[in-house]
Amino acid sequence: MAKPVALTACAAAAAVAVASAGGAFAVGSFSAPHPLISVERVLQTSAAGHLQSPARSSTDVASADVCAVVAAAAAITAAGLRRAKRRHGAAVAATARGARTTLRANPTAIFETTMGTVKAEIFLKEMPLTASNFIDLVETGYYNGFHFHRVIPNFMAQFGCPFSKDPRSPRAGTGGPKDGTSFKVTGGEYDGKTITRKNGGNIPDEFVSKISNSPGTLSMANTGSPNSGGSQFFLNVVNNDFLDFFNPKTPSKHPVFGKITEGFEIVKAITETRTMNDAPVKPVQMVSITIQR
Repeated sequence: MAKPVALTACAAAAAVAVASAGGAFAVGSFSAPHPLISVERVLQTSAAGHLQSPARSSTDVASADVCAVVAAAAAITAAGLRRAKRRHGAAVAATARGARTTLRANPTAIFETTMGTVKAEIFLKEMPLTASNFIDLVETGYYNGFHFHRVIPNFMAQFGCPFSKDPRSPRAGTGGPKDGTSFKVTGGEYDGKTITRKNGGNIPDEFVSKISNSPGTLSMANTGSPNSGGSQFFLNVVNNDFLDFFNPKTPSKHPVFGKITEGFEIVKAITETRTMNDAPVKPVQMVSITIQR
């Protein structure tokens, strides 16, 4: 016959197992269970002998077999608590990652021109492919030293052709990045993928976010053919919604990828400079562009 073991000893061992997982264990006789109590309470009362009946009646004493069952139940409870804590920890971590992604602001481009400084939000979240292309060109110093090659009052200022380093070049407005250059996309359908520029340094059209060509927006220039945008873009100074790719009344398809946040009046002044064949008579240079994250 199995040797009797005090139920409080079983309870104390069970409580220790459960407490190691950060929980609590129900302690009491088989005939009248007590409410949940903490392991500290179990150990304290066990040490003082308060949980043992003075008479050590049959209701307060369990066989070693019963004690084993109690201990096994406690182990299962402890394991369940550990799994629950791990799941909770994973959920908190995932929520934190999501919050960081959600709260991360779009980058800002700072344009230093010979007529003043302009800042613009670049819509990396809304237009990830187009914005990633622009950011890569900026961070490799591609645009530094170019000139605005086409400006029209009450319309827009166009920029981004490599031939415009010579403000008098007849080829200004016809160039783009070198074929074979590439960049990595952050976000969207192509997230993490490398896009290689081709057919004149061009990238795939990105007709995703329906952002209108409103005053102050930055929009991709192209030839009118599909996938013909590369490095050239323009800054709208009036409402040019007839250029929206989602406007059914026009064949023009120019996706917007940013908007001026400071210095709109400077861009407007650039469009109002005296021109010859739409090029400023007094060249307006882009000294540098930097990205602020």
